[in-house]
Amino acid sequence: VQLQASGGGLVQAGGSLRLSCAASGRTLRNYAMGWFRQAPGKEREFVAALSWSSGSTYYADSVKGRFAISRDNAKNTVYLQMNSPKPEDTAVYYCAADKHAYYSATYYLTEYDYWGQGTQVTVSS
Repeated sequence: VQLQASGGGLVQAGGSLRLSCAASGRTLRNYAMGWFRQAPGKEREFVAALSWSSGSTYYADSVKGRFAISRDNAKNTVYLQMNSPKPEDTAVYYCAADKHAYYSATYYLTEYDYWGQGTQVTVSS
């Protein structure tokens, strides 16, 4: 599976931004798709995940209620809608795929088998 993330950029605090992650190479049945982020000097952390089979979604507490993960089956694409971003959301955002997730999704980044190249999100105050 190849993952191509896009949609990053500069956004003002309180605005909105949508990230996309297009998957190619196979269907995503039984996969989970996740978004992670890494700020300078910090470890990569979980943001959100979605089970492709069940549609269940999972969020980090820091983004719950502000960010939304969704999918487009026909396009084999997962999205991260970022509403009311804060300066502390500034990071490189990565999408990832877990090929053995089945009907759930995990926040453990070591469980993810494939990673996209990352897209920079900068939130200005």
